[in-house]
Order: sequence, then structure tokens, then C-alpha cells
Amino acid sequence: EYLFLDSAVYTMPSRGEMSGFDDQPNIVFGKAPNAGKKPGGGGGGGGGTQTGTGMSAAKLDAETEELKHKTVSKDLRLAISKARTAKGLTQKQLATQLNMQPQVINEYESGKAIPNNAIIAKIERALGAKLPRAPKK
Repeated sequence: EYLFLDSAVYTMPSRGEMSGFDDQPNIVFGKAPNAGKKPGGGGGGGGGTQTGTGMSAAKLDAETEELKHKTVSKDLRLAISKARTAKGLTQKQLATQLNMQPQVINEYESGKAIPNNAIIAKIERALGAKLPRAPKK
């Protein structure tokens, strides 16, 4: 806590200094007057805001192609599904065997997953089948 007196900041006096209250000025308890504001004023006008892709916000708005993550190919989806059913495994059983969440297998088979060659290799080994890999970046 800070003490304020006519826009100056004071700290609490020690116990020995507490004797003469009659001549003490008015003291207000509370937060600092500029608490929560950034030093240097502010005023907006933020010029070069960058997004996570390294594009400015204006360029991103003007961008016509849709920016999406790559997802699992149809070939890979079908290959995983066929190899899993050929082995007589459910998605949950395969996931348990690979020490993964069943959701991961489900996302790969439904085409929602972002391809990860390490995971594809694990699935390959567990199923004993060659699977198409995601192209390298």
C-alpha cells in the first residue's frame, strides 16, 4: 500500500514517528494514481503489429488464400483404417497399444489430425503395414 499526499507518494512512518498526529496532513490510502497504465503515456497508433505467421494484420486481411493447417491425406486415413481393421483392433485398442489417447487415432482416421511422421511411424510399427508419410516441409 502507498500513501498519497498532494500527488506525492509517502511510505508509512515507523512506530517512533507516530507521536504528533495533530500536525499531520490528510493521507489517502489506495492504489498508485497510474496503476495499470503503461509508462510513457500510451495514445495508441500501433504501427507494425505482426501476427504469428509474420504477416502484418493488414496483409493478412488482404490475403485471399485460406491459411489452414495441412491435414491427413485420404490415402493415409484409409490405410490406417484398413490395416487396423485387418488386425481386428478398435481405435481404442490401437491407441492403448501405442500409449496414446484414442482421440489421436480417431483424428488420423477422420482426417482432422495435423500429420506427424513420428506418430505415423508408431502406427506403422503397431499395425505392421507401410503407410503413406506426410510430405516434409
